[in-house]
Amino acid sequence: MNSTVWQASRKATAALALAGCFAMAVPAAAQSDEARLRKIEAEVRALQRAVFPNGDGRFFPPEVVTPNGQQPNQQPAGTPSETALTDILARLDALERQLSRLTARSEENANAIAEMEARLGELEAPPAADPQVAAAQPGGTVQRPNQATPTPSPTPAPAATQPSPQRVAAVQAIEKPATGDAGEDEYTYGFRLWEAKFFPEAQQQLKLYVDRYPRHERISFGRNLLGRAYLDGGDARTAATFFFDNYTKDPNGARAPDSLLYLAESMVVLKDTARACRALAEFGEKYPALATGRLKSQYDRNRAAVRCS
Repeated sequence: MNSTVWQASRKATAALALAGCFAMAVPAAAQSDEARLRKIEAEVRALQRAVFPNGDGRFFPPEVVTPNGQQPNQQPAGTPSETALTDILARLDALERQLSRLTARSEENANAIAEMEARLGELEAPPAADPQVAAAQPGGTVQRPNQATPTPSPTPAPAATQPSPQRVAAVQAIEKPATGDAGEDEYTYGFRLWEAKFFPEAQQQLKLYVDRYPRHERISFGRNLLGRAYLDGGDARTAATFFFDNYTKDPNGARAPDSLLYLAESMVVLKDTARACRALAEFGEKYPALATGRLKSQYDRNRAAVRCS
């Protein structure tokens, strides 16, 4: 074999090695390199015919073509295994689908755990503080306006019985004013009912006034009188909640000092000496001028009704 043939043989061998490298390419590049591989194969076969006119098939597949265009029992050189590629691609697809499902399930679990933790936090959280419990439960203290104090709900009133015709007539005889100031008229009507000792009717009327006109100029009077309507009606526990409410909502209100003293009086009725004493002590500290002035007699009377250490 002369040098020219030898060089051609080396070129053919190198081309075959290059074709083998292409055959081992990753599946993602197999399709894009298919045309190039076919071109290289054609050039290698042409080089074979030039170098080995009587090629014996030891280095290159024989140029025998079957009716279906393939060489017998021979896969075309440079063609990657479709079965292997298909298997790898299928496995990659399956892994991607599984990863996607796992990611989605992980997000769902995280959201579910967050919701469960939030619900557990709500269940475990203590109930919101109600500023009126100090006025109605034993063992508590009278809190200052900027302090939160829990309180029980007012004792529900017993089922109302049908008033007698005489009582209905007496209540209707009390005139409701009509001055043009709706809030003033509602408060005055409630005061007249209380003054006439129609306490259940006064409670209903004054509650309507307090709820409907919370910013009225007489609201401090209204809340205090609502407490008195319950206290005079025999419900000291409910009365205490309204007295405490009036005092804490507006300690500078016109009847806030009165409410603090009536709160102490309600505690005396309930035999809650500790709270009664705290209310009286706070009144003497916060309203010293009234303790020796307008409210002195009531202050002295309440102090005389309870023994404070």
